[in-house]
Amino acid sequence: MNIESIRPFAASRPRSNDAINVKTQIRIGLVGFGTVGSGAAKILFDNADLIARRVGVPLSLTRIVDIDVTADRGVVLPEGVLSPDLDGLMNDPSIDIVIELVGGYDFAKHVVLEAIGKGKHVVTANKALLAVHGEEVFAAANRAGVDVGFEASVGGGIPILRSLTEGLVANHCLSIVGIMNGTSNYILTQMKREGREFQDALAQAQAAGYAEADPTFDIEGIDTAHKLAIMVSLAYGSPVNVKDVYTEGIQRLSALDVRYASELGMTVKLLGVAKFRDGEIEARVHPTMIDKTAPLAQVHGVYNAIHVVGDAVGDVMFYGQGAGSLPTGSAVVSDVVDIARNVRKRACGRVPPTSFQMDCRVPIRIRPMEELTTRYYLRCMVPDQPGVLSKIAGILGNHSISIASVLQQGRQEGQTVPVVIMTHRASEHAVQTALQDVNRLSSLVSEPITLIRVEDQES
Repeated sequence: MNIESIRPFAASRPRSNDAINVKTQIRIGLVGFGTVGSGAAKILFDNADLIARRVGVPLSLTRIVDIDVTADRGVVLPEGVLSPDLDGLMNDPSIDIVIELVGGYDFAKHVVLEAIGKGKHVVTANKALLAVHGEEVFAAANRAGVDVGFEASVGGGIPILRSLTEGLVANHCLSIVGIMNGTSNYILTQMKREGREFQDALAQAQAAGYAEADPTFDIEGIDTAHKLAIMVSLAYGSPVNVKDVYTEGIQRLSALDVRYASELGMTVKLLGVAKFRDGEIEARVHPTMIDKTAPLAQVHGVYNAIHVVGDAVGDVMFYGQGAGSLPTGSAVVSDVVDIARNVRKRACGRVPPTSFQMDCRVPIRIRPMEELTTRYYLRCMVPDQPGVLSKIAGILGNHSISIASVLQQGRQEGQTVPVVIMTHRASEHAVQTALQDVNRLSSLVSEPITLIRVEDQES
């Protein structure tokens, strides 16, 4: 064999790792230096040596962009790193990864798409952006051949998204049920433990720094719906419009309902629920009664927990802090490290951000809420008179709703008293129609009937 015959073989051999790993450091730009941004920066600086050992090269936080360059975030930065110059960051060819932590929709979308358009990888904690504009972001990243990481968008420091996209990929996901908003969970915890009414518990959450001045997204279930839409998309390989996720918050709950739940051996939680049934997906967010012995019932305060059931793995539970500077910053940095490893090995796109390959995703019908079948808690405020309960039971029966039990404590003749009805499984459509009929009769009820859905093994 002569030397000429050897050369083609030698040239076709894979290059060694030393030849591939041309990067001596990974440069990072951060847009948004608020609570989460400062947490991510602190971790990148404080744990720099540990992270470099895990990646193989240092990660350099080269530029931070924020309109406020004077506030003390508790992080010591090198001179010149922090500025309001977004164009400078975007036009810096040495920046490999851009972290977007400004929140909101329009400006965040601009930042993410501009970074992708310039060939930069993106990490974001913006669940609202992804729930509304995720398909556009993922398509742009696919065209540009860059990675998008968003672990911090759901569950703070809980590694739920990477588990869905990697750890549980061998499974058909049967269900995802979880407490995904710490503010609402804190409020419900206070209502249960201290008997507070909703507004008092909300004020306490705001005073403690657990609720925003405008808590709308948290208490109305919108934040949970955003997170659930992201998880459903990853778990089932189907684009999800967050508008198709039924969303109901906790703002109308009464301390009376929380107390009755306890007497019935249950606990009220704001849950995000996704289930795969008969080729369709249930995706819903609402206050839910669960058995007081259930694992999710033991999750208190600002903590989050997500229960996943896979056809092979069975039950898996994720628990931890769902928000906060360092827990969420930890998830941000985990995405940065994951992408940095891909950059070093030229393996970007190895794990698609949507979990499924883009051309293998298929639309799956989101089952409308009126087609739900479950059990129900109904609280009626009725005059303490003979025959009232039988009239309500008659209306329910006319709609094929069977009563499992009735709870009425004491009598106050001539006054309004609460009567609690627990139903057997019934359809949402039938229950809502029956309640409309009952609520129209002012002689039967003094205020609209309170409805809380019940989630159990049968549901």
